[in-house]
Amino acid sequence: MKKLYFILAFTVLGFNSFGQKTIDQKVSELLSKMTLEEKVGQLVQYSGFEYATGPQNSNSASVLDEIKKGNVGSMLNVAGAEETRKFQELALKSRLKIPLLFGQDVIHGYRTTFPVNLGQAASWDLGLIEKSERIAATEASAYGIHWTFAPMVDVARDPRWGRVMEGSGEDTYLGTLIGLARIKGFQGKGLGNLDAIMACAKHFAAYGAAVGGRDYNSVDMSLRQLNETYLPPFKAAAEAGVATFMNSFNDINGIPATANNYILRDLLKGKWNYKGFVVSDWGSIGEMVPHGYAKDNKEAAEKAINAGSDMDMESRAYMAELPNLVKEGKVDPKLIDDAARRILVKKFEMGLFDDPYRFSNENRQKEQLNNPENRKFGREFGSKSIVLLKNEKNILPLSKTIKTVALIGPFGKETVANHGFWSVAFKDDNQRIITQFDGIKNQLDKNSTLFYAKGANIDDQDKSMFAEALETAKKADVVIMTLGEGSAMSGEAKSRSNLHFTGVQEDLLKEIAKTGKPIVLMINAGRPLVFDWAADNIPTIVYTWWLGTEAGNSIADVLFGTVNPGGKLPMSFPRTVGQVPIYYNHYNTGRPAKNNTDRNYVSAYIDLDNDPKFPFGYGLSYTQFKYSDMNLSSTNLKGNQTLNISVIISNTGKYDGEEVVQLYIRDLVGKVIRPVQELKGFQKVFIKKGESKTINFTLTPENLKFFDDQLNYDWEGGEFDIMVGTDSHNVQAKRINWSK
Repeated sequence: MKKLYFILAFTVLGFNSFGQKTIDQKVSELLSKMTLEEKVGQLVQYSGFEYATGPQNSNSASVLDEIKKGNVGSMLNVAGAEETRKFQELALKSRLKIPLLFGQDVIHGYRTTFPVNLGQAASWDLGLIEKSERIAATEASAYGIHWTFAPMVDVARDPRWGRVMEGSGEDTYLGTLIGLARIKGFQGKGLGNLDAIMACAKHFAAYGAAVGGRDYNSVDMSLRQLNETYLPPFKAAAEAGVATFMNSFNDINGIPATANNYILRDLLKGKWNYKGFVVSDWGSIGEMVPHGYAKDNKEAAEKAINAGSDMDMESRAYMAELPNLVKEGKVDPKLIDDAARRILVKKFEMGLFDDPYRFSNENRQKEQLNNPENRKFGREFGSKSIVLLKNEKNILPLSKTIKTVALIGPFGKETVANHGFWSVAFKDDNQRIITQFDGIKNQLDKNSTLFYAKGANIDDQDKSMFAEALETAKKADVVIMTLGEGSAMSGEAKSRSNLHFTGVQEDLLKEIAKTGKPIVLMINAGRPLVFDWAADNIPTIVYTWWLGTEAGNSIADVLFGTVNPGGKLPMSFPRTVGQVPIYYNHYNTGRPAKNNTDRNYVSAYIDLDNDPKFPFGYGLSYTQFKYSDMNLSSTNLKGNQTLNISVIISNTGKYDGEEVVQLYIRDLVGKVIRPVQELKGFQKVFIKKGESKTINFTLTPENLKFFDDQLNYDWEGGEFDIMVGTDSHNVQAKRINWSK
C-alpha cells in the first residue's frame, strides 16, 4: 500500500507523465524545464556526514539546504534504507523533484567482505570474481546504494603504491579481464534491476604509474606506453557499458587527469564514443590549484568541465563557479547540458524517476543482513585466493588430528583487520568475522590442542612478548606464524618506502625458528612484501592476503587440506625494495643479463640477483603438475590464419587440484621494442590425481597487435616465441614464423 501511494504521488507530480517516451526524450524534456543552476546542481556530489573517504569539508546544514533547492545530484557515503530515504525525501522537496544518486566505495564486498582485490586476482578465477561482485551489488543495493566506485582497473607495477591492493596487479591482459568480470558482476542483467548497481572504471588514467609508488604523485610517460599498457582496461570497460568513469588524482605528462582533454575528450568521449558520465575523484577538481594548473577554483571548474569531467565530487567548484562561467562566455552551455544529460540518463536507467525509493527497502536490507549463502561463498573465494609459496618439507596440509598446534603472531585473533582496507564498517564486525584462531580451532580434532601467543605487536619495538611465544612454540608439534602488514597499511594514501615486516615481527620469526619446530608462515598483506630471510629459511610459506568476513575458515580449509591451494601471484614479488619496480613483461636491453647472477657490464644490480623472489603467475599446490607434449598447429603461418596450441597437463601427485595454465608470447623483432613476455591466455583447470588433460589455446593476428611510435595499432610479421607454463618463468617454448 505504501509503495502504491508513492507511485500515485509521483504520477500527480508529473513523474510518470513521460509515458512511453525513450529515455533520451525524457531527459530532453526535463532539461528544457531546468534552470542553469539546476543543471549545474546535477553535476554536484557531496559526502554524507558520518563517514568520509577524503578531507571532509561538508557542512551538514548547508548541504541539506542545497539538496532541497535541487542543487545536488548525488551523495556518497550515505547508506541504509532509512538513511537514503531521508535524503531522497529532501531531494523531492526541490522544484523539479529530481532524485539523488547514492554512491559508496563497495570495493571487495559490502556486508560480506571478500579478499582484498589483489588477493582476488590471485585466484585467476573470473567466475568467482564476477560472482563476488554480484553478491556485493545485491547486498549494497539492498542498503539503498545505487553506485559503486569500483572496479579499479589501474595497472600497477610498484608495490610501494598502497592502492595495488585495490587492483589486479601488473598485467594489462589479466587486469582487463578481471575488470570486465567485476563490471558484469556489479551491473548484472542491466541497470534498473534491483540487484544491479552502477559500476565505475577508475582511476582514469595511469594512476598506477605514479612516480616512486607515491600516492597522488605525477605520471610521466610516452603516449605509446599509455595507450598500450594503461588504457586497454579502460577502453574495454567503456565498450562493456560501464556506467561511469572516475578521474585519477595524478597529472599525465603535466596535465592533471581531471582536465586532460586527450584522455577525456579525444579518447573517452570522442574515439571511444563513451555515453556514461565522468566523476572527479574526491576533490580532484579543486586540487588542480595546488597542482599549479589553475589559479583558483573558478579556473579549475572551467578547465575540468571543458575537458569533460561531468560531476564534481566534494570540490565545491562547479556549483559555485559554473553558472558565472557560462554567463561570462567561458563555458559553452552545451557542455553543461551534455554533462547533466549523461547523469540524468543514468537516473532514468536506474528507475529512480519511477520510484526514487525503490532501493530504500528495509525488508530487502534485512534479507541481506547475514545471508548464509554469501558467507559460504566468501569462505570458498578466500581459500581460492591463497597462494602457496613454499612447501619444501610437505608440512602442509596438516592433519586435523595433530596433537598440538601453536598459533603465534599479532594477527591470530584479529577480527576487523580481516576485512582489509576499503571495507564498510558494521557495528557487529567483531562478532561476525572469523578469526584465524577460531577457524583453525574449529577444524582441529576434539582431542587436539591449539595454543596461542601474540608474540609481538604489528609495528613497534616491544619484545616483551617473545618469551611467552617461545614457550608456546616449544609445547607444539607445529607452529603457525601469522605475520605481515597491518590491514590499514595498504590502500589509499598508504604508500610505503619499506616493504619488510614491520616492527619486530621478523625478529620474532627468527627466535621461533631457533626452536627447531616445524613452521608454517602465513603472510597477511594487501600487496607484495619483501621477506627474503623468511623466503630463504622457512620451508613453508602461505600468502593469505586479507580474506574478508570468512578469513579464518578460508585459511583453515587450506591449512588442513580441505581445499588444495591453487592461487597464482598477479604481481612479481621483489627481493628488495631497491629492485622495484620489477615486472615480468619488461623490455629487453642492448645488454641483457644472460642469467640470474650475470652482473658483468649488463643491465643488472651488482649486489642482487636479477630475477624477482617470486615471479608473476607463480603459485604451488599440494600436488604436482607435469607439462608435456606442447604442440603447435603450424610453425609457419601467414596472414589471418589461426595458431592452435595444445599441451598435456598431468597431475602426478597425491591430491586433486587446480592449475592455472598460462600462455605467453614474445615478438622477437619489431618496429618498437616488444616485451620479453606477454600474457595472452590462461585457463584454470581442475585435474584429479593421476589424471591428464589436454589444454588448448588459439592465437590470431589480433593477439599480436601493438602500438608503434606513431600510435598506429597493428601487427607485423616475423618470428615469435610461443610459451606455455605454470608461471612466467617456468615455461615450455617453441618458435614460429608468422608473415603478413
